[in-house]
Amino acid sequence: MQLIAAYVEGLTFAMNANGAFNLSPYDAFLAANGLPRQPNSGESDQAYTTRLRTALDKLTSPVFILDDGETQTFEFHSQPFNFGEQELRGLRVFLARQPGGPRLSSGVGNCAACHAAPHFTDFKVHNTGVNQFEYDALHGDGSFAALAIPSLAARNADYNAYLPATPNHPLASERFRAVADADDASLTDLGVWNVYATPDLPGPQTRLKTFLCDVAPGTDCGSIDDDSLLTRAIASFKTPGLRDLGHSGPYMHNGAFETIEAAVRFYRDASEMARGATLRNADPRLDDIALNADDIADLTAFLKALNEDYE
Repeated sequence: MQLIAAYVEGLTFAMNANGAFNLSPYDAFLAANGLPRQPNSGESDQAYTTRLRTALDKLTSPVFILDDGETQTFEFHSQPFNFGEQELRGLRVFLARQPGGPRLSSGVGNCAACHAAPHFTDFKVHNTGVNQFEYDALHGDGSFAALAIPSLAARNADYNAYLPATPNHPLASERFRAVADADDASLTDLGVWNVYATPDLPGPQTRLKTFLCDVAPGTDCGSIDDDSLLTRAIASFKTPGLRDLGHSGPYMHNGAFETIEAAVRFYRDASEMARGATLRNADPRLDDIALNADDIADLTAFLKALNEDYE
């Protein structure tokens, strides 16, 4: 375990002496255009991302990054070291939010709501619908929405029937932390639901409660009970970082998508289901996504520009 921990702790991205990421085409683009590259002292990632969005809006003559085959080139990615017009369009879509007035029908990724720069993750948990898509593909549309999931009291009263195995419960079924199976509709992975308010896992509960309260921004954690938060935990998983996706496929917690483009396309489909109230426990941030085919191509190009060769 210590060796694994040492290895994982060593998986860091390159930064300059000031602590700014510096080896991806995206980072080179920010530097070339004098755009803010990291939060100020005491500034949150979301506040920094808003500041970056404002600075981009004022950028009228962008300096693009082109692979020169020498100092700006990739050794370990099969793509040019570029940040051009398409990548910039993708960045704008990535950062775009729905306006206060009439809704936009395209050009809005709302990605930064959960993947704020510069780390491109909020380190929290969300349900994007990946698990429902997997389950319904095996059991039919609407199957996951109809799946019987016990309340907090019922779950904890029969630990072995529902929860993952622990030293205190070595024979637990783990039915809700399983790979979906076409031959057994009782199996699926409910993610954080398996951990929140679980008596055998007291350590992460305070942090998880904060995360689940944040699913609906502005919620007073003191006013919501554990049973309601457990419902919010259904099929929720940790937000991954988006840097160097070229070395981390397949994508999503279950490896559902082979390509970045397929993963982006999934968010368009999930957002449509969320707005149609057919996505169980959908994160409300999905509602504001609005993408067309061009947006998907541009977003994919931008995400590839977050690749880097490790220093």
